[in-house]
Amino acid sequence: MKRKIILDLAVTLDGFIEGKNGEVDWCIMDPDMGFVDFLHQIDTILYGRKSYDLWGQFTPEMEQTDDDHEMWNLVHSKDKYVFSRTQQAADDKAIYIHDHITEEVTKLKNKPGRDIWLYGGGSLITTFINLGLVDEFRLSVHPVILGEGKPLFTDIKQRLNLELVNTRTFSSGVVQMVYRLR
Repeated sequence: MKRKIILDLAVTLDGFIEGKNGEVDWCIMDPDMGFVDFLHQIDTILYGRKSYDLWGQFTPEMEQTDDDHEMWNLVHSKDKYVFSRTQQAADDKAIYIHDHITEEVTKLKNKPGRDIWLYGGGSLITTFINLGLVDEFRLSVHPVILGEGKPLFTDIKQRLNLELVNTRTFSSGVVQMVYRLR
């Protein structure tokens, strides 16, 4: 079976994926949300260059919980691909892709393995959606309104009709919705 590309993101009620200064402090890490289960479902993470620079090698502070350390160890155990028009490979922890995105991603999807997490950022998400490369949208809507910030969807070139395949509500107030292309 072909691997799926899953856009898994936290989003505010008003549709932002980060605040105006890049802040994500509103994001609730609710253990009931099954994020570690999701990490076991994937073996590859796709990053834009800016997101990779921020989070690709992130190490939690020592005073963080064991759960945080376990989560980040799991994240860092995955194959990582960075999409960048300009930067060549800066380290040996990721493979850099500069062009022929559709062909490269199709090759990845056809390789044996688990599903693939489209991490982001915003412009990479737009590119993937416009190229028809996202198979599943797994959005966790957080109970906060920021008023301004970086919107989840910008410059989408065509309508996408989706089918809701799962909804979960958590005690934290987060609602997770999973959609697939219809």
